[in-house]
Amino acid sequence: MRRLGIGLAAALMVAAFATGASAQKKRGGEITEAARTQGMAEAPALAQQVKIACQITDARFIGKMDDKKAKTSTSFYEVDCDQGLGYVIQLPAGGAPSAFSCLETAAPQDDGKDSGLKCKLPGNANPTADLAPLLAKAGVPCTVEKARSIGQSPTNTYMEVACQGGSGYVLVAGSPANVSDAVQANTCLAYAGGGNINCTLTDAAAALKVVDPLVASAGKNCTIKDRRYVLTTKDGANYFEVSCEDGKGYVLEQGVDGSLKRTIDCANASFVDGGCRLTDARAAQTEQAGLYTKLATAAGFKCNVAEYALLTQRDNEEVIELKCSDRPDGAVGVFPASGKATIYDCGRAELVGFRCALTIGPENKKQLTADLQKLGKNSCTVAEQRVVGKLSTGNVIMEVSCSDGLAGYMMEYGLNPVAPKEAVVCTMAKSMAGGCKIPANVKASS
Repeated sequence: MRRLGIGLAAALMVAAFATGASAQKKRGGEITEAARTQGMAEAPALAQQVKIACQITDARFIGKMDDKKAKTSTSFYEVDCDQGLGYVIQLPAGGAPSAFSCLETAAPQDDGKDSGLKCKLPGNANPTADLAPLLAKAGVPCTVEKARSIGQSPTNTYMEVACQGGSGYVLVAGSPANVSDAVQANTCLAYAGGGNINCTLTDAAAALKVVDPLVASAGKNCTIKDRRYVLTTKDGANYFEVSCEDGKGYVLEQGVDGSLKRTIDCANASFVDGGCRLTDARAAQTEQAGLYTKLATAAGFKCNVAEYALLTQRDNEEVIELKCSDRPDGAVGVFPASGKATIYDCGRAELVGFRCALTIGPENKKQLTADLQKLGKNSCTVAEQRVVGKLSTGNVIMEVSCSDGLAGYMMEYGLNPVAPKEAVVCTMAKSMAGGCKIPANVKASS
């Protein structure tokens, strides 16, 4: 997903705004006490009708526009909220009120002149600054330099903000944009492809500079060659690709708060929108396979790694499934940032929460069969296995069935290191965690 589909039905300023401007001019630029008194008397109830959820601290009656031809009139009010944006409310005679934020009414007319409905109350003098509570609600760090209204739909308000440092966002708030409601901030880079929403206040190249502090936080020895925005997830995380002068490359995950959450080597980044494009991912994968070969061998699992897959990446370690070219069974390796790796053969990897997908078949059961033999159970060649659960001691129970169709076993394993402790035949294990469940064991035990 390169951009977020938020379904904008852009709302343009209604024609009454343009004609309302003349009404304002007739009354001059100053705010009279009478206008404030009338505004505070009439506007709060209208604000409630249009669902403006704030404490109104100031208001004014702007004026009335008369349409002699249609024999109708429309009244206009400005309200200032205790937090967030202020609004202009229009009330057609005999009709329902509607509201437009001061950011919308601040937009100049086609001739470049100010709209007659531009907000003038002191508390609404800087609608750009009034966006701070909405940005805080969205959870993004941004000191606003510029902002503009994009438009509104019946359910959402869309605004663009340009932040110090070059980054920019499209704010998606409710309609009206209440601070008490959900607010989402999507990076402007997600809208670079054009469409019904686009950013005009920020430069894409400048916005990509956000990658630089992320690389610094990653602690990688990388002189940046190029940068690329990849995607934004539904939870608001941004992904960027960076290529380095030495030929290496990374995908960086940026959290909603702007901080670095994860660094993924391009060799392991194929799951992120197809992987890296600024670097030679195939060459990186070949180099990485050689590294995993050395690390696995050093940990006691001799394996010429032909294929691998990233299972998960945790703080200072990554968990990788390994497929070998020189042996039929595979393994899962836990590779810390420094120090010796821990290797779990595919048969026993499920004991620690991982399942192999690159290497499947009976070869992965050999270690389980050998574990039974260590416990004196020499007649069973393991056919299937199932992790039952963890004991209060930290040991794990695994059920295994036998290829000869006879009853299998409930096996207890210790984990540090992984080693078999006890094996109870299924016919005697009916009281253990509900008994054996593998169909072959149920049949053999009945």
